[in-house]
Amino acid sequence: MIGRDDKEEEVSYQVADRRKFNADGSVREGVVIEPTPAPAAETQPAEPAVEAATPNIDDIDMDAITLDDEEETAVDDLDDDSDIPGAKDPASFVNFLSSLATNAAAALGAVPHPATGQRSLDLDSGKYWLDILSMLKEKTAGNLHPKEQRLLDGLLADLRMQYVHLMRATEEKLKAQAAAKFSGDDILGKK
Repeated sequence: MIGRDDKEEEVSYQVADRRKFNADGSVREGVVIEPTPAPAAETQPAEPAVEAATPNIDDIDMDAITLDDEEETAVDDLDDDSDIPGAKDPASFVNFLSSLATNAAAALGAVPHPATGQRSLDLDSGKYWLDILSMLKEKTAGNLHPKEQRLLDGLLADLRMQYVHLMRATEEKLKAQAAAKFSGDDILGKK
């Protein structure tokens, strides 16, 4: 062959299968699965005198965020998903709505974050997920099963009310912090 030196050694490769599971889902022979350690508690950085627009979730009275009797019965009616087409399918529209609503609720501190198990408040993310659900409502108008439409409307109404409540609580907390830090003389320049 042209350009090939007779002294070159032929290169060989060895392929090792490092998969832990067989095609049927069982653990391969000789593989030991170690449990993952629980995440260590992270240390909290020192808080500044006046917090940013996102307050600590522990400072918000989550008991004040409750459903009215009418809202509870509406949610109970939606729990009967026997008439919703494809509700049992993991890739159904109802399950998709559920995942979006769970993300919104986690951002608003209503449920613990799935990865950390901690409740946190991120109003910007909550607003993002609400905007996604609103866009989905607009784009699917007239194309949903009546129960799917009621579910989407109910989720949006509940999450919007929670968002508004948290925004008001945040504003009140920031006003109280500013009032504690500055006096009327500071504001009027009468030091």
